Amino acid sequence: MKKEKNCSVSCAKKTSIGGQALMEGIMMRGPEVTAMAVRNPEGEMVIESFPTETKKRAKFFKLPVVRGVFNYIDSMVLGIKCLLRSAEISGLEEAEEEMRREKEAKKAKKAARKAGKEASVKDVAASQPVDNESIKEVETAENNDEVSSNATVTEAKEADKTGANEAEKMDTKKEKKESSALIGAVMFFSVALGIVFSIALFIIVPAYLYKGAIWLIPGLKNDNPAVNSLIKSVFEGVLKIVILVGYMAVISLMKDIKRTFMYHGAEHKTIFCYEQGLPLTVENVRSQRRFHPRCGTSFLILMLLVGIFISFFIDPLFYLIFGFTPITVIRVLIKLILLPLIVGIGYELIKIAGRYDNLFTRIISAPGVWLQHITTKEPDDSMIECAIASLEKVIPENDSDKW
Repeated sequence: MKKEKNCSVSCAKKTSIGGQALMEGIMMRGPEVTAMAVRNPEGEMVIESFPTETKKRAKFFKLPVVRGVFNYIDSMVLGIKCLLRSAEISGLEEAEEEMRREKEAKKAKKAARKAGKEASVKDVAASQPVDNESIKEVETAENNDEVSSNATVTEAKEADKTGANEAEKMDTKKEKKESSALIGAVMFFSVALGIVFSIALFIIVPAYLYKGAIWLIPGLKNDNPAVNSLIKSVFEGVLKIVILVGYMAVISLMKDIKRTFMYHGAEHKTIFCYEQGLPLTVENVRSQRRFHPRCGTSFLILMLLVGIFISFFIDPLFYLIFGFTPITVIRVLIKLILLPLIVGIGYELIKIAGRYDNLFTRIISAPGVWLQHITTKEPDDSMIECAIASLEKVIPENDSDKW
């Protein structure tokens, strides 16, 4: 017997299903299916689903910490792919209408130019002297041409129609290939640009700001490598958090981003409703919390905190090995090398926070929950409907999503 999607309260559980807010919609990723529900410009819900890609990797790549790096990359690529698709759906018809108007305008201009050229030719012909013999020859030729023209007009129309259909098919195939290539290129550059931007903003900038700060505040630098590393790590870490919180607060003022944060809230509420074992209705979802410990926002904060902790050991260990503390460039390079370790540890912590509810998990989840006051907003009912529709598509029949 097929399992009911809307189970009773007794089946409350922790789920591995995760989601992401999109442009006018939500994506949910289950163990077997990934689905997205997006509103088009008319407000209609467009739902798309596809199998969740589970890449087969060697056992080494599934080890704790190591698995976090690859899962993070997979999630980021999938998120960008769905985000681009949602942007296409949410503005697709407007774009098509604009393209249609542009094509019609081009045709009208072309027809106007052609009409102008024909008028010019007739004017020139009218200005030339014509004798009676020439007129008779032209009339005879026109009569002969009219007979043959009438005989072939049907064939010409059919050929034009067939040619137009073939051309249209070729153009459609070409457009699809170009669109696919464009989406792939945009995804690649989006990921690359995001990585470069993150490295610059959260690693390079804080390191050099500290270097500049010690000239203004000499007390920041200490001769003891351990103490100096602690001060440096705390300074850079606090600065990273300030940058992240400030960035989130500023973009939350933008209308489109605010709506995306509202969809983010709908995603959290819907997952909470499912984990409570309640029927997935707008009323049940609306009453849930919007701050989830297993959120990407919490993951970002955890990575920053883990980075502060790991950075503390850079200067002392470097001093013990080489006998001197590293310069800023070397320290930045070491942080880049340690970045996969930071991501891996952050991933394991977020998994623990999503699985258990105790004092430790509440402590490590607290910074992320605080930041979610900015990155999630109370959704409206239409947003909740999108979250419910996408979640219902990915709930497995065999409880394989149980955390």
